[in-house]
Amino acid sequence: MNYLELTITTTSEASELVADKLWEYTGYGVSVADGKDIIDLIENRRQTWDYMDDGVLAGVNSATFVKCYIDLDGSDKVSAEIEKSLISLKNSAKDYFNFGTLEITKRVVDGDDWIEVWRKHYKPIPIKNVVICPEWINYEPQRGEKVVRIDSNMAFGTGEHETTSMCVEFLCGLIKGGEKVVDVGTGSGILGITALILGAKSAVMTDIDPVAVKTAKHNAELNKVEDRALITLDNLLDKSEGVGDIVVANITADILSVLVGDLKNHVNAGGKVILSGILREKAENLNALYVKNGYKTLKSIAKGEWVAFLMERL
Repeated sequence: MNYLELTITTTSEASELVADKLWEYTGYGVSVADGKDIIDLIENRRQTWDYMDDGVLAGVNSATFVKCYIDLDGSDKVSAEIEKSLISLKNSAKDYFNFGTLEITKRVVDGDDWIEVWRKHYKPIPIKNVVICPEWINYEPQRGEKVVRIDSNMAFGTGEHETTSMCVEFLCGLIKGGEKVVDVGTGSGILGITALILGAKSAVMTDIDPVAVKTAKHNAELNKVEDRALITLDNLLDKSEGVGDIVVANITADILSVLVGDLKNHVNAGGKVILSGILREKAENLNALYVKNGYKTLKSIAKGEWVAFLMERL
């Protein structure tokens, strides 16, 4: 069976939003390829490789490409709806994100080929003592490992992205058992679910996207933690009543700046706050803003172009 492959040209900072929007139109798969990651990899290895042709970088674009697949039948109508939806998304969030061109290219592909390639792309991802594993892989945990199973067919948030993996690293060091956790912008639910599997008592998980909420509920059931997870469709923290010992917010620097006041209402005094989704060039200002508003910076992690902070509410 043939499918239509759509490739959207965007930016690294907007790729999660674009991918999340595409999931509303497909159940077959969404992938993200960041050209900057390829360039960084090549540049970082120049000193260790014996030889590299200067032309290697010539064909590498620094843009980010998000792909999705839809049924060929009716694809004209669906692709038009996707284009309209992406334009609407860009207009609604242009003050917070640079979306790039959002140019769409199309090609017909053989379904059996790309599904197999897409599944081969996802492997178990070890992050400290946590292993993020696609649900179709029968992974046997090693001694001391905690396995978090995620349905990667449904939503963004598989553990591969630096912003997610840094949050998981912080959670591994924070969760001792019995904590109450609030996960803001939960997406696939990966962070709230990870906290529960590590031993947290409960997790309030919020998102403004109904597809994300549905996905997070599915993944909570997949990991048998649904009885300890309250997953709600909320406008970030505006309507959420969750108050936690740990709050994790993997969003963007601009939105985190807006939330600096609201977050204090949802973390206990002395509680910890994990902030991620922050581009390096915005990290210093965001850190200063939170320190000014009653937080103490305990630690920061940087991976690629992204930074995450662990903070304490004073």
